[in-house]
Amino acid sequence: MLTRRKILFAIAGTAFASAAHADPASTADDAAALAFVKAIYDTFTKPGSDGVSIDSGKKLRRYFEPQLAAAMDKDQEDAARHHDEGSLDFDPFIDAQDWEFKTFDVALKDTAPGKITATVTFINLKEPTTIVLDLVKIKNDWRIYDITWQRDPKSESPATLRALFKLKQAA
Repeated sequence: MLTRRKILFAIAGTAFASAAHADPASTADDAAALAFVKAIYDTFTKPGSDGVSIDSGKKLRRYFEPQLAAAMDKDQEDAARHHDEGSLDFDPFIDAQDWEFKTFDVALKDTAPGKITATVTFINLKEPTTIVLDLVKIKNDWRIYDITWQRDPKSESPATLRALFKLKQAA
């Protein structure tokens, strides 16, 4: 007859065996992706911070995959030439122009080799906010492939960063 102690040992042994066989590369990827996302959102939690600056091609390439960074940079340059505001007239990391939050949560989900989805949640100016970052690994660094904002389906504004710049999603 199984005792409670034997059942608990069996469960603990199974959990230990699963952890021992976890893919170390996947664990390192998750840690690196989490560090990348946390570095972005940590800047918003500091008092008096200007958030993440993405006002040049070099800065855009630090955070976004090459095609998206190029589209964003071109849009900024075209807007500057016309003394106008670009397509991105809000901070894409928080889906707002203003912010005030002290904490955030990040949940990661491996979607394919070299791809992770990071769901970031926080309360910005008393409004619950969820931002989904699709990350892609380029060489040994994580970059943002797309950002999805939780918008009203009836909104005329695109719900993703790639859609805002009229870039197609990869299959």
